This record gives sequence, C-alpha cells and structure tokens, in this order.
Amino acid sequence: MFMFMTNVTRIILGLFTATVGALAAVKLGMPLPWMIGALLATAISKMAGSPACSHKVFRNGGQWVIGASLGLYFTPEMLRLIALNLPFILAGTVFALGLGGMGAWILRTLGGADFKTAWFASAIGGASEMTTLAERNHARADLVASAHSLRMLMVVVIIPFAFQALDIHGSDASQLSRSGFFDPGGLLLLILLTSVMGLVFQRFSLPNPWVLGPLLVTALLTSQEVVFTYLPVEMTNLGQLLIGWSLGDKFGSDFFRRAPRYLSVVALANALNILLAFCFGYVVSLLSGIAFPTLVLGTSPGGIAEMAITAKVLMLGAPVVTAFHVIRMVGVLLATAPLYRVLVRRMESSS
Repeated sequence: MFMFMTNVTRIILGLFTATVGALAAVKLGMPLPWMIGALLATAISKMAGSPACSHKVFRNGGQWVIGASLGLYFTPEMLRLIALNLPFILAGTVFALGLGGMGAWILRTLGGADFKTAWFASAIGGASEMTTLAERNHARADLVASAHSLRMLMVVVIIPFAFQALDIHGSDASQLSRSGFFDPGGLLLLILLTSVMGLVFQRFSLPNPWVLGPLLVTALLTSQEVVFTYLPVEMTNLGQLLIGWSLGDKFGSDFFRRAPRYLSVVALANALNILLAFCFGYVVSLLSGIAFPTLVLGTSPGGIAEMAITAKVLMLGAPVVTAFHVIRMVGVLLATAPLYRVLVRRMESSS
C-alpha cells in the first residue's frame, strides 16, 4: 500500500510524527517531553502500520548533541567528585552484571528461550553490541534486538514518570551553571572537533561512537577549562527529539506478535530490574552520600544517552550518571562474552 512512498517522504513523515508527539507531550506537561513524546508517537504509529521511518544520520545527530552537552559538565571539580565515588561506580557495574544474569535465568525459565539468546538479551549493554555478540554466538539475534528495544522503551518511559509522580527533581549546581554564553563560531569549531572524534570512534567500531566521541573531546577541553560555547536549550530539545524518534522507530506492526510469551517475560524482567535499581540506588545513597535519584538513573538498565539526558533535563547529576553508564558499558562489553563462555563450559561439564 505504501510502496510508492520514497525514503525521503517516509523520513519526513517520521520527523513530523515525532515532532507532533513531542509538542503534544510539552502541552500535556509530561516529563522529558521532547524525548518521550517523540518516542511514544513514533512507536505507536509504527505499530499501527505507519510507513514512516527514521535514519541513522538523525540518531547520530541526536547522540552528538547529548555527548557534546554532557562533556561541558566535566570540570576539574566534577572529575574529582567522580574519582572520589569510583568504588560506588564500579559497584554499579557489578550490579548490572548481576541483573543480566538474573534476567537470563528468568528468560530461560519462564520465556522458553535458549540460554545463549536469554544471556545476550538480558545483558545490560548496548542493543547493537549485544545483538552483534548474539550473532557471533549463533543466538537468536532478532529476539535479542527485540528484548533490548523493549527494555529501552520501558526504562525511558517508566523512570521519568515515576520521578514525576514522586515529585523527584533536582537542583544540581553544576547543571545550573551551564547556562553560559553561546558563540556561533565556537559552536562550529566544537562541531568540527567532536565530529572528527565521532568518525574515529565509528571507524574503529567503538560502542556509542556519536555519544562517546564528542563526549571525550568536550570533556577533555572542559577539564582544562577550555569552553568554546554552551549549547542552547533548543539544541538540547532537538537532540532529545531525535533520540526519541530513533528509539520509537525500532517498533513495527508485528513487534508484539513475534514472540508474545517471550516479550511478556522480557517486560516482567525489566520491571523487576527497574525496581531493583531503585532499591540498590537507595542503599548506595546511604553509603555514598550521592543523591538517591542520581543513583537510580546511574544504575538503571537504560542506555547512556537516554539516562544522561534524563539526568541533565531533571538536574540530577548528569556527570555522575554519565560516569556510571560509561564505566558500566565498558565493563559489560568486556565481561559478557567471557562470562558466557565460562557458563557454557560449566553447563556442558555438569551435563
């Protein structure tokens, strides 16, 4: 029915849908309206059969905005704060590995998935990286990708709404001080330098290249008190919209019909993970003195871009949340495949 539509037309329709959703969310007073509104409008329209689509260029652009804006928070004082809390950040990585193991057991026991599919579907890591690892280990890559898409949807929607319902918000002084000058020439220079690093990260197939590449450059400059410009709120809103659009685009009309039992169990496991993140964050807040909401975002099973932008918008310690997720991402990526091989050998030896 929609075969006559060109890719450009489908992308324009997708951008229009995401923008309408974002504006509606702003009007309704939803949390993180530019991201959540775009995500929900896109996901609902896609599941209803809309031919609209996104493109990786827009996703990369949204991630660039997030990475560059986050890097502006990494002042020398903030780096010292992160270093002081490094043990708790490492504990967050161990916690994430535990969530992945528990989720694999749940998916295998209740969802009927084979162990390798359940393992990579439950790992709290990047969706693309986990899907790639699943393919290498001959797991069901489609089910792994679906599980991570549903995980991201649930985390991005549930946690901000929970914070709004509980009247949780922040007043992080480091965030309030970020409303500095805007310089068009400085912005062009920042775009040039950070984009080069993004391309380098992409060339070497590093994870989240358009978040971590710009983040690294901007953070290095800011740590030396070199700031070319600050990003206006309109650019941050655009980044949120592009992120939400790209997340919603992962859902198709057959998404929940692919494996209903499996995805139902994925939803159950994710809900449990979010609840445990609240509990773990509370315990760590008592031990560390870090704000409880910041720890919930830092230890939640969401992605680095989504959780960091949530922290940024809600003023809940974006640098600390970013540090939690960057170190966790590295730890999970390094540990997931070796742990899988160890567990497989033990299962084979005991059978």
